[in-house]
Amino acid sequence: MTADVSARRRRDIVDALRRGVVPANGLDALAVGLDRFVTALDEDLDRVAGAGSVFKAVRGEYGAGKTFFTRWLGERAKRRGFAVAEVQISELETPLHRMETVYRRLVEQLSTEQFPPSALRPVLDNWIFALEEDVLAAGRVTEEDAEALDRAVGELLETRLADISRSTPAFAAALRGYRTALADGDDVTAGSLAAWLGGQPHVAAATRRAAGVKGDLDHFGALNFLRGLLTVLRDSGHPGLLLVLDEVETLQRVRADARDKALNALRQLVDDIYAGRFPGLFLVITGTPAFFDGPQGVQRLAPLAQRLATDFGPEIRWDNPRAMQLRLPGFTEESLIQLGVRVREIYGREQVSRRVDDGYLGELARAVAGRLGGQVGVAPRVYLKKLVAEVLDRVDQFPEWDPRQHYGLTLRPDELTEVERNAFAADDVELSL
Repeated sequence: MTADVSARRRRDIVDALRRGVVPANGLDALAVGLDRFVTALDEDLDRVAGAGSVFKAVRGEYGAGKTFFTRWLGERAKRRGFAVAEVQISELETPLHRMETVYRRLVEQLSTEQFPPSALRPVLDNWIFALEEDVLAAGRVTEEDAEALDRAVGELLETRLADISRSTPAFAAALRGYRTALADGDDVTAGSLAAWLGGQPHVAAATRRAAGVKGDLDHFGALNFLRGLLTVLRDSGHPGLLLVLDEVETLQRVRADARDKALNALRQLVDDIYAGRFPGLFLVITGTPAFFDGPQGVQRLAPLAQRLATDFGPEIRWDNPRAMQLRLPGFTEESLIQLGVRVREIYGREQVSRRVDDGYLGELARAVAGRLGGQVGVAPRVYLKKLVAEVLDRVDQFPEWDPRQHYGLTLRPDELTEVERNAFAADDVELSL
């Protein structure tokens, strides 16, 4: 797998690991232990691409790789033409019970294989271009007859927006206004209407009046806007949207009334997905086992708990990848070493591969995990950061530098996350070889 990674992606992966973050691309090369999910998830992507919809809940402790898993899935989705958005749920910035905020963050983070966030304007432009191409392909008008082409595109637009117009007339009206503004060369108005379609507040009242829309988005309007966005994505050549709601377990820390509203909003989303209200949507949430099983999470709302209930046996190898909940077991020492081998291969320097052998990768893995209270599941981020920034880089740059002689592992509280600090042992420890 690593042999297929381009030189640019290798650099991007290594640089991200050096900074202690999940790489933005090339994740297939780092995927350890995810093979068992591939077939089932590809079937889900096929179902969504066929105008179906899917919901998945990904559970795992800190360090189990939930963020990596969803971004790895996002890469697979983008290769199939999907749009992807990852939204971090938080009490203050993105509360789940306020879907207008979730929708706004979704649009801000919307990306495709060709366009980084926010990809809304390119998607809208491709949608209009696709309408024109469909009209010309029908053969009833020619490109030279601008007036007839414009009229035919308008008629096709109304046909495509028929369902949206019934449920969300404002979304359809703003799309019409956006197309008109582009045709008139008024990019300022087009940009303002695109912002309004993306759920942004404070769009000029004059712009909204010109398009025949008014007010700002609310919770229920946001759900209808999501339906409209899915229609536009499909008509512009994207078979679906993978939406990730990350760190949903933060709901456990909010006020009881806000938590109950958020859990009910999640229950409504699950019901709407399986009622077929959002064709082309693949919704993934991530959370800790405590969120799914504890009294302050899913179990607080019995209807939601019933919908997400999944029986996990003692052996993870028999988990059903087609189930609504997917369990990530986290890293073992063996899989952590395997990940280190992958990173060394991606680094791609002969002297590095020769002088940082598998035995040393194991020693470093055990040392990092030992400094974090023996919790291997908490170790991957720190292990990879130390491996790249403090070992591989030095071996690559200094021919006389030997990690077994010249490197002593140290961890500082200020370089650790809160969970890592909680596991952190106080005294620095050198590698004992």
